[in-house]
Amino acid sequence: MGIEQELAHVASQRETFLTVGIFDGVHVGHCHLVKRLNQRAQEKGLLSGVVTFNPHPQLVLQPHSRLPWLIGLEDRIKYLRRLGIDLVVVLSFTPEMARLDAREFVVLLKKYLKMSGLIIGPDFALGKGRGGDANLLAALGQEMEFSTEIASPFRVEGEIVSSSLIRQTLDQGDVIKVRKLMGRYFTLRAKVISTDKRGQTLGFPTANLNIRSGQALPNRGVYGTITCVNNKRFASATNVGARPTFGGGEETVETHLLDYHGDLYGKELRVKFVRKLRDEKHFASPEELKTQIKKDVERVRILITRELK
Repeated sequence: MGIEQELAHVASQRETFLTVGIFDGVHVGHCHLVKRLNQRAQEKGLLSGVVTFNPHPQLVLQPHSRLPWLIGLEDRIKYLRRLGIDLVVVLSFTPEMARLDAREFVVLLKKYLKMSGLIIGPDFALGKGRGGDANLLAALGQEMEFSTEIASPFRVEGEIVSSSLIRQTLDQGDVIKVRKLMGRYFTLRAKVISTDKRGQTLGFPTANLNIRSGQALPNRGVYGTITCVNNKRFASATNVGARPTFGGGEETVETHLLDYHGDLYGKELRVKFVRKLRDEKHFASPEELKTQIKKDVERVRILITRELK
């Protein structure tokens, strides 16, 4: 399906005030921009709308690049709608779309979404070669009769919040800072798959998560987490790493739920990362590892249980 067919499928019957972007993470900076968008739309009696893309344009323009995503498309749409957006439009980013210049793209937004206003971030650009910067969009707005506004950057502790900053912070394992930047816990959502049950032999059964390709992960180590299953929350200890004590291998994410009884195989879990407990470590023996896991679980019971209250 081409871009015009996709837009025709979601065509708006009323004029809109729009913003355009990836919105990976739907972090506090995005929330700041969307809040302004909703205000302006209400003032003018327009629908508020977000136009986003899937997959990330960089993965199409630079197919060999690595750009881990913070949240999946389903959650991105959910969080945007929770912010009160009237219209969330997801367009497939394809080589065809990449060839559109800013004028051509704006013409389509006017035609199908009845764009009357556009609000963008300070470094935003769209269209072929990112030619549609704020100056060009303002000029196009005067020509095509839509307003253009630039939202101010949003800072947390002096830093401008961005998806790139969150990825960098996550890669450092600082999930406490990530929570401040995202406005909520960094969360993995995945189904439980079968394992070698090594955790069970150690006395601490774990759920091995089927992490989708491209998902951003905290750096290797053990984390105090909150795991949600069947609408219930449990304190949990989650390991991100390659299990070096048993010879290593591909990176896995395994979580041990405190006080959970039952089979988790095939269930979907949401694992919220609260704080890092320690780095990944090679232990001399399974017995030494078991002793450390016991300490990790004790810390989780103290530190994470109070987060559940």
